[in-house]
Amino acid sequence: MPSDETSCAVRLDVLRLPRGTPVLVVPVLREDRVMEKMNVESFNLDHRAVAAPYVRIADRKVLPGGDTLIKYDIRFTQPNTAHLEMPTVHSIEHLSAEHMRNHTDRLIDFSPMGCQTGFYALTLGLEPEKFFPILEATLNDILNATEVPAANEVQCGWGANHTLEGAQAAAREFLAARDEWAQVMA
Repeated sequence: MPSDETSCAVRLDVLRLPRGTPVLVVPVLREDRVMEKMNVESFNLDHRAVAAPYVRIADRKVLPGGDTLIKYDIRFTQPNTAHLEMPTVHSIEHLSAEHMRNHTDRLIDFSPMGCQTGFYALTLGLEPEKFFPILEATLNDILNATEVPAANEVQCGWGANHTLEGAQAAAREFLAARDEWAQVMA
């Protein structure tokens, strides 16, 4: 019988209950317990231990043809403490997806996180020493932008849900912490 605190096994004889007594066993998840590995990489990240803003490699996959996909976690705000407002997220997504492609042909996708704390950039083999300057240039493009690309009903599913000013404020704050981007854990 395992004796560690994470075991869900219960020896009813230790409880000294009469035989046949119904027992409801409820597993309790302790905050310091190591979770079972999940399929989604970010679900295996202890979001309490990170210190935003940061940029980290969230995943790396080698394709059958030999190309490498590198997925970046670009975290703007501290998880479970702060978040970006949806119009800001939406505008950074549009601006980054458009402008980052002016700096590289290796960007496959730029997507927002559902938690509204950051973004994912999926790249074709862009290592951090090449990706960080591209991200920095893209954020500077956001600061210099005069409009959010494709922020209209024809090109966007919610064209009214944008704020250039919000995107620029978030980009400015993220750029101000440029020296901290590689420091992920608190």
